[in-house]
Amino acid sequence: MALWDDIKFQFKTGNILMQLIYVNGAVFLLMMVLRVLFYLTGSIGTYNLISHFLTLPASPKLLLFRPWTVITHMFVHDGFLHVLFNMMWLYFGGSLFLTFHDSKKLLSTYLLGGFSGALLFILAMNLLPIFKDSIAFAVGASAAVLAIVVAVATTAPNYVVRLTLIGPVKLKYIAIVSVLLDVLLIPQGNAGGHIAHLGGAFFGFVFASQLKRGNDITVDFLKPIFWLRDRIPTGGNRIKVVHSKPKSRYEYNEDKASKQEQIDAILDKIKRSGYDSLSKKEKEILFQASKEI
Repeated sequence: MALWDDIKFQFKTGNILMQLIYVNGAVFLLMMVLRVLFYLTGSIGTYNLISHFLTLPASPKLLLFRPWTVITHMFVHDGFLHVLFNMMWLYFGGSLFLTFHDSKKLLSTYLLGGFSGALLFILAMNLLPIFKDSIAFAVGASAAVLAIVVAVATTAPNYVVRLTLIGPVKLKYIAIVSVLLDVLLIPQGNAGGHIAHLGGAFFGFVFASQLKRGNDITVDFLKPIFWLRDRIPTGGNRIKVVHSKPKSRYEYNEDKASKQEQIDAILDKIKRSGYDSLSKKEKEILFQASKEI
């Protein structure tokens, strides 16, 4: 059980980005194990039924009887490459996102980006003539992940990242190419999936654009969730981590408060003038702080 205990510890102590990756990976692994078990017992139809009840239906009537799929569909994937690509993309975009925003905004953007993708998917499947009488279901975290990537690209469009085999590229070009590919690939297959991705991208753009104006459209979204979490008994004492410090408690707290004031001032400057307005020293401070999140 040492491995399981280690996984639980890593999940509890990791940031929200790693927790999202763990949840997606765990759901995929569980579904694959169930698939093997049902296959070996000659009940693969039961597995297909379970999988079917976790995917998002395009039919509003069917959705009324499966409202939970609005959430479950963004944690379920239909293949190893599907989940692998999405989690690599999530780690890339999420790590950059946490350089400029906090963990609660990351979770909100993931969920609301997934919801926006689901909404556009349902609307397109029911209103566009080309999809008339089609039966479609959405699955995967792609819309949620693209929301995060577009959000961070909107926040710091000229931020440069180094891509393997390509070299230095500005975030805005990565986001533009990603969105453009989804648009161009709509007629090539998986039209509903590509349309859902665009819904997530749209939310990411709106979120970051409004945040630059001082409006956080995600600020109240997670309040009910955290309110409920804080009232659920834990069944034991929370882990308390104690770090030895060469400084006195007063000096340590004073230093910590000073650093937090610096970070808050830098984030406010980004909201007002964008990432490119930061000095080299301010960028270094922000980068070091992101490594401690």
